[in-house]
Amino acid sequence: MTAAIIAPSRLRHRARLGVRIGLAALAVSAFGAFGTPAQARGPEGIADVAEKVIDAVVNISTSQTVEAKGGGSNTMPQLPPGSPFEEFFDDFFKNRRGPGGPGGGKGGDNGPPRKTNSLGSGFIIDTSGVVVTNNHVIADADEINVILNDGTKIKAELVGVDKKTDLAVLKFKPTKPLVAVKFGDSDKLRLGDWVVAIGNPFSLGGTVTAGIVSAKNRDISSGPYDSYIQTDAAINRGNSGGPLFNLDGDVIGVNTLIISPSGGSIGIGFAVPSKTVMGVVDQLRQFGELRRGWLGVRIQSVTDEIAESLNIKPPRGALVAGVDDKGPAKPAGIEPGDVVVKFDGKDVKDPKDLSRVVADTAVGKEVDVIIIRKGQEETKKVTLGRLQDPDKVQAAVKTDEPAPEKPVTQKALGLDLAVLNKDLRTRYKIKDSVKGVVVTNVDANSDAAEKRLSAGDVIVEVAQEVVSSGADIQKRVDQLKKDGKKSVLLLVSNADGELRFVALSVQ
Repeated sequence: MTAAIIAPSRLRHRARLGVRIGLAALAVSAFGAFGTPAQARGPEGIADVAEKVIDAVVNISTSQTVEAKGGGSNTMPQLPPGSPFEEFFDDFFKNRRGPGGPGGGKGGDNGPPRKTNSLGSGFIIDTSGVVVTNNHVIADADEINVILNDGTKIKAELVGVDKKTDLAVLKFKPTKPLVAVKFGDSDKLRLGDWVVAIGNPFSLGGTVTAGIVSAKNRDISSGPYDSYIQTDAAINRGNSGGPLFNLDGDVIGVNTLIISPSGGSIGIGFAVPSKTVMGVVDQLRQFGELRRGWLGVRIQSVTDEIAESLNIKPPRGALVAGVDDKGPAKPAGIEPGDVVVKFDGKDVKDPKDLSRVVADTAVGKEVDVIIIRKGQEETKKVTLGRLQDPDKVQAAVKTDEPAPEKPVTQKALGLDLAVLNKDLRTRYKIKDSVKGVVVTNVDANSDAAEKRLSAGDVIVEVAQEVVSSGADIQKRVDQLKKDGKKSVLLLVSNADGELRFVALSVQ
């Protein structure tokens, strides 16, 4: 069974009492099948932490009006994929379908709009009624309610969300004094430290689980600023948005994702660290949105081959593949081919480091950016702009139409190369602003094919020198071979003018 990354929330509540009894009976076997191995007894302080903070942890109840499909109220509840519950509910609802069954109508007919309910978790950070949770817990909700530990249900309003870190801030008017929790320092966490998770797993109500910090700074490719705390504390569906505490009772993370083949905890859960959460929450409370710093560059990793080509030892930093003409980096003198190794006094080990530190830096702040250019360090002063987030994804332009054969001007590095002319621009839909040598074919067994070069790519520079013909490229490659270089660094553009660096073997 394939494991999946799941946001552990939004277990639907639509089953009747009889179904719930069946669910309870099946839950015993389900937890037996998918539960984590028994852990050693934890520190006695866990009970003290739970007693101290439990009243600050809330359930988040949302409702949404959706278009009914396939028989209105007969719709089956959402359940963990592959769980034993699925077969039970499938049989239950299958027996009720049909023209004469509850809900009526034919199997494929759409019924009237209906409301669906879901539950997640959250926690109070201010006694005035400010709550932190996950964005995916409240996304698309028509109505949001906060349910306190004593069962009090109060309508809440949305203050702001940040989709990139999956965080949201809510506000409600308290009817009595509240308990609030404070943030701790997630940077001080060590591997093996005990942590406590409190939330609403499987919509059972407030539940406490404990475990240890399994890893820090996890990048699971769920967003541009991934830096999760990994824990084996049991986190299940409904825990999304709930707090992860240290043994001082401070929030050091927000439980957000799990990896699981079943939808239940297998001991691999992820929390957004408090260092990230605090910055996001402060901005959402102040502005209702995120105002992130913007450098105005496109970056990529410095591979061993690229590092060898640029004479950078050891490989490190973020390679600038492109500079926005209207961005802050342009007037500061940052150019494609520069490698950023330090930003505002902070070391940059890889592109993710640079993305995070730039995003966390105040808009309008002047910072020192240390780059490596042609083997030498230089310092550039940059005044950060503001990152605009239109939430649009632009796809590269490609054509599936077979192109007529054209004479090949030159062969080099496993590539067929030609001078970029009007016909080739039309064939590959290459913008007029793109200059260089166009690739018309790639040897399937070459290093170029492995590095995903393809017909229609345009080679702009070779070893940081502009080229305009296949002969120029071959000349540069021959010289690098004589100099004993193992690889050559190409600056490659796609049809839209987006640049990237590619290192190819010259051996």
